[in-house]
Amino acid sequence: MKLTKIITSLVLICFVTIVNADTVQTEGLLVKPSHYSVSETLDRFESIVKKKGITVFLRVNHAEGAKKAGLAMEPTELLIFGNPKLGSPLMSSQRTAAIDLPLKAIAWQDKEGKVWLAYNTPAYIAKRHGINDQQGVIKKMTGALNKFSDFATKKAD
Repeated sequence: MKLTKIITSLVLICFVTIVNADTVQTEGLLVKPSHYSVSETLDRFESIVKKKGITVFLRVNHAEGAKKAGLAMEPTELLIFGNPKLGSPLMSSQRTAAIDLPLKAIAWQDKEGKVWLAYNTPAYIAKRHGINDQQGVIKKMTGALNKFSDFATKKAD
């Protein structure tokens, strides 16, 4: 009986650790810590996206929206961006992919003051929509997003 209680306690501790909202790795969501503020992280991400000729459609400041509604929220900003040369083949392959495109990147500050950047991986989007004929596009998108997010989050040497 005592062993059962110990195992149950360990499982509970692991569960609580895993479900911490700022560290949980949801399927298909790539999360990176940032060395910059929320605004600067997304500024950096937006600047490299634009430099590469990718369209930025919208930037949403969720914390400002919450403030206008009389609510408090840690800094949280979303960027919606895309490249029709890459997104269109995915949507042509499976129209439902349009619900996840254009792409989005979100930066937020957790309660401890740490800043994070996250986005859905192209492989997840393809899997979610059953897209099996666009591996080249997925690979290209994955590489670009990795470079963009590294630029946005890592300190320059």
